[in-house]
Amino acid sequence: MSSTLDPDVAGQATRRRTFAVISHPDAGKSTLTEALALHAHAIAEAGSVHGKGTRRGVVSDWLDMEQARGISITSAVLQLKVDDVVINLLDTPGHADFSEDTYRVLSAVDCAVMLLDAAKGLEPQTLKLFEACRVRGTPVITVINKWDRPGQEPLALLDEIADRLGIRPTPLNWPVGIAGDFRGVIDSDTGVMTQFSRTPGGATLAGRERIDAQEAAHRHGPDWQTAVEELELLTASGQTHDHDEFLAARSTPVLFTAAVLNFGVAELLETVKQLAPRPLPWTDVDGQPRLVDAPFSGFVFKVQTGMDRSHRDRVAFMRVCSGRFERGMVLAHAATGRPFQTKYAQSVFGRERETIDEAYPGDVVGLVNAHALHVGDTLHDGPAVRYPPLPRFAPEHFAVVRSRDTSRTKQFRRGIDMLDQEGVVQVLVSDRRGAQAPVLAAVGPMQFDVATHRLEQEFGAQTLLEPLGYGLARRTTTAATPVIDGKQGAEVLRRTDGTLVALFTNKWRMSTVASELPEGSLLPMFGADDHEIS
Repeated sequence: MSSTLDPDVAGQATRRRTFAVISHPDAGKSTLTEALALHAHAIAEAGSVHGKGTRRGVVSDWLDMEQARGISITSAVLQLKVDDVVINLLDTPGHADFSEDTYRVLSAVDCAVMLLDAAKGLEPQTLKLFEACRVRGTPVITVINKWDRPGQEPLALLDEIADRLGIRPTPLNWPVGIAGDFRGVIDSDTGVMTQFSRTPGGATLAGRERIDAQEAAHRHGPDWQTAVEELELLTASGQTHDHDEFLAARSTPVLFTAAVLNFGVAELLETVKQLAPRPLPWTDVDGQPRLVDAPFSGFVFKVQTGMDRSHRDRVAFMRVCSGRFERGMVLAHAATGRPFQTKYAQSVFGRERETIDEAYPGDVVGLVNAHALHVGDTLHDGPAVRYPPLPRFAPEHFAVVRSRDTSRTKQFRRGIDMLDQEGVVQVLVSDRRGAQAPVLAAVGPMQFDVATHRLEQEFGAQTLLEPLGYGLARRTTTAATPVIDGKQGAEVLRRTDGTLVALFTNKWRMSTVASELPEGSLLPMFGADDHEIS
């Protein structure tokens, strides 16, 4: 492959918009993802989170457990084409127990859509994920959802965004009708109203009619007048869109939707198309940017197994950072320097796949059966490059897992290895406990539910889970191990990469044990090259 800049790549990159949807659980994230796919004509009919009645389930929640519980557990990658723009939508888990997976996805996007429930406003998980965007300087578009149900006053919601997030909300449109009686929206720039009408069950595109101010006033009377006055108040106070402020993550454009009815979704899709940033140069571990039209480089932000029930394959999701990806090209694996063959490259839409022959900056490529790749790996062509590792969460929950059936030991071990490589849980072992009783370490207890469910469904390994009383983990040394293991409420295990990990019941126990150890015996859970989030 050539090591020179490719002018066509820069043009292709300007067509890409890559974003993630972040929210608190039950704010309507999977429903919005489905509605966006419907409006982009990627699907013919929108599914329901619970697959109610004759409607199928949503395409982004493909895992059996997701469909049963009505929540997002895995991350989904959907590529949508709107006119001449290619939109890469990365759906993420909303539940706090899967925060680490969401953080991985946020590392691969250029923009985020923050989804708020009109009745609940800003919720704890939303705040945490917004902070992750702030740390990375990721621009955020805010969507106030569920306007078809009773909720807060729109001005109060904007005040909450400004006060609690310290970012200036700038409405691109404004609702006509109170929450629970959603008539349509006023475009902040033109003053034209888009009036919505329902379709049966919300499975198909909602009716949209654009009407001028005079006709809107005639049809909607006081509701229209209230919306106009509120929007004028915001305009007078300077809460209007400034694109540079948005890209600098100092302001957030705001839109109103009822995703379950497909109201306001077309406006969001157009906003992403027009305002979301194009792919920018990625910065390597030395702080040097790699231009989007430089030779190819890609970053693995997620690994997923079990998407193909027939083959139990393993897919590494790679964000294209620079250059043109061509299926079959031989790349260098930055961590080992070894060549990596890209013969099996696919685009992934929920559980559906298609072979992909080329991709450009901002696109996501699924590399199938890429057993040599792990989360945080860099692949490149031409001049060597390595991108910084992903931030990591410190685990707070620990449990021993065993196979119920000794005849399924091989399947049990294979499943544990796969879950560890994906990052579903971290796996710790020790000579004392033995390989048959690994310790699973997780951010939240629901990760254990996912791990045991997948061991059973994908590997046929029924398990027994025994929670441990530990609440803290620290890296330690070989010299400190005998001292720690000799204390009540403490134990040393080995992470699968060879790192020694000391577990403690609480901070007091850790402090007591640390007083008997040489300085530097207890370190943050992740290595010096990693970023830990607690």
